[in-house]
Amino acid sequence: MSSPQVYTTPGEVLGSLADYAPGPGTYAWGGNVLSSVVGLQHVVPSPPDAPDQKPTIEVHREKEQGAVPGPGAVVTAKIRKVQPRQAIVDIMCVGTRAVKEKFRGLVRQQDVRSTEIDKVDMHLSFRPGDIIRAEVLSLGDARAYFLSTAKNELGVVSATSDAGAQMVPISWQEMQCPVTFQKEFRKVAKVV
Repeated sequence: MSSPQVYTTPGEVLGSLADYAPGPGTYAWGGNVLSSVVGLQHVVPSPPDAPDQKPTIEVHREKEQGAVPGPGAVVTAKIRKVQPRQAIVDIMCVGTRAVKEKFRGLVRQQDVRSTEIDKVDMHLSFRPGDIIRAEVLSLGDARAYFLSTAKNELGVVSATSDAGAQMVPISWQEMQCPVTFQKEFRKVAKVV
Protein backbone atom coordinates (compact mmCIF):
# COMPACT_ATOMS: atom_id res chain seq x y z
CA MET A 1 0.00 0.00 0.00
CA SER A 2 1.41 3.39 -0.98
CA SER A 3 1.81 6.20 1.53
CA PRO A 4 -0.65 9.10 1.32
CA GLN A 5 0.45 12.22 -0.53
CA VAL A 6 1.38 15.00 1.87
CA TYR A 7 1.24 18.61 0.65
CA THR A 8 3.50 21.11 2.35
CA THR A 9 3.81 24.88 2.43
CA PRO A 10 6.92 27.06 2.88
CA GLY A 11 8.14 27.14 6.48
CA GLU A 12 6.32 23.96 7.48
CA VAL A 13 8.39 21.62 9.68
CA LEU A 14 8.86 18.27 7.89
CA GLY A 15 11.04 16.49 10.41
CA SER A 16 14.08 16.65 12.64
CA LEU A 17 17.66 16.94 11.32
CA ALA A 18 18.44 13.97 13.58
CA ASP A 19 16.06 11.82 11.50
CA TYR A 20 16.26 13.33 7.96
CA ALA A 21 18.71 15.01 5.59
CA PRO A 22 17.37 18.09 3.72
CA GLY A 23 16.91 17.66 -0.03
CA PRO A 24 15.60 19.78 -2.94
CA GLY A 25 12.72 22.04 -1.94
CA THR A 26 13.74 22.02 1.75
CA TYR A 27 16.19 23.70 4.09
CA ALA A 28 17.63 23.12 7.55
CA TRP A 29 16.91 25.58 10.37
CA GLY A 30 16.83 25.29 14.14
CA GLY A 31 17.52 21.54 14.12
CA ASN A 32 14.60 20.84 11.77
CA VAL A 33 14.03 20.29 8.06
CA LEU A 34 11.54 22.82 6.67
CA SER A 35 9.76 23.13 3.33
CA SER A 36 10.84 26.00 1.07
CA VAL A 37 8.15 25.52 -1.61
CA VAL A 38 4.52 24.45 -1.96
CA GLY A 39 4.38 20.87 -3.15
CA LEU A 40 4.37 17.17 -2.40
CA GLN A 41 6.61 15.75 0.30
CA HIS A 42 8.79 12.73 -0.63
CA VAL A 43 11.09 10.69 1.58
CA VAL A 44 14.01 9.15 -0.32
CA PRO A 45 15.87 6.30 1.43
CA SER A 46 19.61 6.71 1.70
CA PRO A 47 21.85 4.56 -0.53
CA PRO A 48 23.21 1.44 1.21
CA ASP A 49 26.83 2.65 0.87
CA ALA A 50 26.14 6.13 2.33
CA PRO A 51 28.05 6.94 5.52
CA ASP A 52 24.97 8.64 7.01
CA GLN A 53 21.98 6.30 6.84
CA LYS A 54 19.39 9.09 7.23
CA PRO A 55 16.72 9.29 4.51
CA THR A 56 16.48 12.50 2.52
CA ILE A 57 13.27 14.50 2.66
CA GLU A 58 12.32 16.46 -0.49
CA VAL A 59 9.45 18.66 -1.66
CA HIS A 60 8.53 18.64 -5.37
CA ARG A 61 6.27 21.18 -6.99
CA GLU A 62 3.40 19.74 -8.98
CA LYS A 63 4.18 21.95 -11.94
CA GLU A 64 7.54 23.63 -12.33
CA GLN A 65 7.29 27.32 -13.16
CA GLY A 66 9.04 28.21 -16.42
CA ALA A 67 10.53 31.53 -17.40
CA VAL A 68 8.01 34.29 -18.19
CA PRO A 69 8.90 37.30 -20.38
CA GLY A 70 8.65 40.72 -18.76
CA PRO A 71 9.33 44.27 -19.97
CA GLY A 72 13.07 44.85 -20.46
CA ALA A 73 13.92 41.13 -20.65
CA VAL A 74 16.07 39.91 -23.54
CA VAL A 75 14.47 36.91 -25.24
CA THR A 76 15.46 34.40 -27.91
CA ALA A 77 12.71 33.74 -30.42
CA LYS A 78 12.05 31.97 -33.71
CA ILE A 79 10.43 33.82 -36.59
CA ARG A 80 7.16 32.13 -37.59
CA LYS A 81 5.74 34.52 -40.15
CA VAL A 82 6.86 37.77 -41.79
CA GLN A 83 4.22 40.28 -42.83
CA PRO A 84 4.72 43.74 -44.42
CA ARG A 85 4.35 45.60 -41.09
CA GLN A 86 5.37 42.98 -38.49
CA ALA A 87 7.04 39.65 -37.83
CA ILE A 88 5.33 37.03 -35.67
CA VAL A 89 7.65 35.02 -33.41
CA ASP A 90 7.56 32.21 -30.86
CA ILE A 91 9.56 33.07 -27.73
CA MET A 92 11.85 30.15 -26.80
CA CYS A 93 14.06 31.56 -24.00
CA VAL A 94 13.96 34.42 -21.53
CA GLY A 95 17.57 35.33 -20.82
CA THR A 96 19.22 31.93 -20.50
CA ARG A 97 16.12 30.07 -19.24
CA ALA A 98 13.90 28.13 -21.62
CA VAL A 99 10.18 28.77 -21.47
CA LYS A 100 7.88 25.84 -20.66
CA GLU A 101 4.78 27.39 -22.17
CA LYS A 102 4.30 28.90 -25.59
CA PHE A 103 4.59 32.71 -25.78
CA ARG A 104 3.86 34.64 -28.96
CA GLY A 105 5.65 37.88 -29.81
CA LEU A 106 5.45 40.63 -32.43
CA VAL A 107 8.31 42.66 -33.86
CA ARG A 108 6.61 45.68 -35.41
CA GLN A 109 8.16 47.58 -38.32
CA GLN A 110 8.95 50.62 -36.14
CA ASP A 111 10.78 48.39 -33.61
CA VAL A 112 13.24 46.70 -36.00
CA ARG A 113 15.95 49.37 -35.81
CA SER A 114 16.38 52.78 -34.21
CA THR A 115 17.21 54.78 -37.37
CA GLU A 116 15.43 55.15 -40.72
CA ILE A 117 12.33 53.48 -39.29
CA ASP A 118 10.22 54.42 -42.32
CA LYS A 119 12.62 52.61 -44.69
CA VAL A 120 12.48 49.25 -42.89
CA ASP A 121 11.39 46.34 -45.11
CA MET A 122 10.34 43.43 -42.91
CA HIS A 123 11.10 40.86 -45.63
CA LEU A 124 14.68 42.17 -45.85
CA SER A 125 15.10 42.07 -42.07
CA PHE A 126 13.78 38.60 -41.15
CA ARG A 127 12.83 35.29 -42.76
CA PRO A 128 10.71 32.47 -41.31
CA GLY A 129 12.91 30.09 -39.32
CA ASP A 130 15.44 32.76 -38.25
CA ILE A 131 16.47 32.79 -34.60
CA ILE A 132 16.51 36.31 -33.16
CA ARG A 133 17.49 38.03 -29.94
CA ALA A 134 15.01 40.75 -28.97
CA GLU A 135 14.03 42.90 -26.01
CA VAL A 136 10.51 42.82 -24.58
CA LEU A 137 8.98 46.31 -24.89
CA SER A 138 5.63 45.58 -23.29
CA LEU A 139 3.09 42.87 -22.68
CA GLY A 140 1.29 44.02 -25.82
CA ASP A 141 -2.23 42.87 -26.47
CA ALA A 142 -3.89 39.69 -25.25
CA ARG A 143 -2.26 37.64 -27.98
CA ALA A 144 1.41 38.67 -28.09
CA TYR A 145 4.32 40.49 -26.46
CA PHE A 146 5.74 43.52 -28.30
CA LEU A 147 9.46 42.98 -29.03
CA SER A 148 12.23 45.23 -30.31
CA THR A 149 15.48 44.56 -32.19
CA ALA A 150 16.45 48.26 -32.30
CA LYS A 151 19.74 47.88 -30.38
CA ASN A 152 22.99 46.77 -32.07
CA GLU A 153 23.23 43.55 -30.02
CA LEU A 154 19.67 42.55 -30.98
CA GLY A 155 18.51 40.98 -34.24
CA VAL A 156 19.11 37.76 -36.17
CA VAL A 157 21.63 35.48 -34.44
CA SER A 158 21.09 32.36 -36.55
CA ALA A 159 19.77 31.88 -40.06
CA THR A 160 19.74 29.01 -42.54
CA SER A 161 20.32 29.56 -46.26
CA ASP A 162 18.34 27.98 -49.11
CA ALA A 163 21.19 25.46 -49.43
CA GLY A 164 20.59 24.40 -45.81
CA ALA A 165 23.85 25.84 -44.44
CA GLN A 166 24.24 28.01 -41.35
CA MET A 167 24.68 31.58 -42.63
CA VAL A 168 27.57 33.81 -41.52
CA PRO A 169 27.06 37.51 -40.73
CA ILE A 170 29.19 39.81 -42.92
CA SER A 171 27.70 43.19 -41.90
CA TRP A 172 24.91 44.60 -39.74
CA GLN A 173 22.43 44.04 -42.57
CA GLU A 174 23.76 41.03 -44.53
CA MET A 175 24.47 37.35 -44.00
CA GLN A 176 26.23 35.02 -46.43
CA CYS A 177 25.87 31.32 -47.18
CA PRO A 178 29.28 29.59 -46.80
CA VAL A 179 28.33 27.01 -49.46
CA THR A 180 26.89 29.11 -52.30
CA PHE A 181 28.33 32.51 -51.19
CA GLN A 182 24.89 34.01 -51.79
CA LYS A 183 24.19 37.11 -49.68
CA GLU A 184 20.85 37.74 -48.02
CA PHE A 185 19.61 40.81 -46.17
CA ARG A 186 18.88 40.49 -42.44
CA LYS A 187 18.85 42.77 -39.36
CA VAL A 188 21.93 41.10 -37.91
CA ALA A 189 22.69 41.12 -34.17
CA LYS A 190 26.15 42.34 -33.21
CA VAL A 191 27.87 39.55 -31.28
CA VAL A 192 28.95 40.78 -27.84
